[in-house]
Amino acid sequence: MIRKVFLTILLIFGFSFAYQDLNAKQFYEMMQKEKNVIILDVRTPQEYQEGHISNAINIPVQILGQQLDKLNNFKDKKILVYCRSGHRSAIASQILDKAGFKNVYNLKGGLFEWKASGLPLVK
Repeated sequence: MIRKVFLTILLIFGFSFAYQDLNAKQFYEMMQKEKNVIILDVRTPQEYQEGHISNAINIPVQILGQQLDKLNNFKDKKILVYCRSGHRSAIASQILDKAGFKNVYNLKGGLFEWKASGLPLVK
C-alpha cells in the first residue's frame, strides 16, 4: 500500500525511473545475444538455492544498497534483475538507477513468468 502511494506521488510529479521492464522472452533473448550482461537475482540465498537463472549473481534486495560496491565495475554493462514475482526486482532496479546504473532491465512477473514461459532454471 505504502509503495503504491509513493510511486503514485512520484508519477504525479513527473519522476520516472530509467530501468526498463522486460517480459520473460525479452529477458531471455537479451541474455542470449548480449555478451557482457550481468544477471542479478535479488531473492534470498535460500530462494536462490532452490533454483535460479544460469550465471546469476545473488544479492538480496534487503542488502543491495550496502553491496553496490560489488557491482561498481559493471556500471557500463546491462544488468538484468529478477526475483520471484517482479516486486523486489523493481525495487532493486530503482536502487541501481539511483546509484547511477543506466542499463538496468527488470524481469516483469519474475520467475513466475519465467517458469510459465518454460525457460530453464539451475539448482
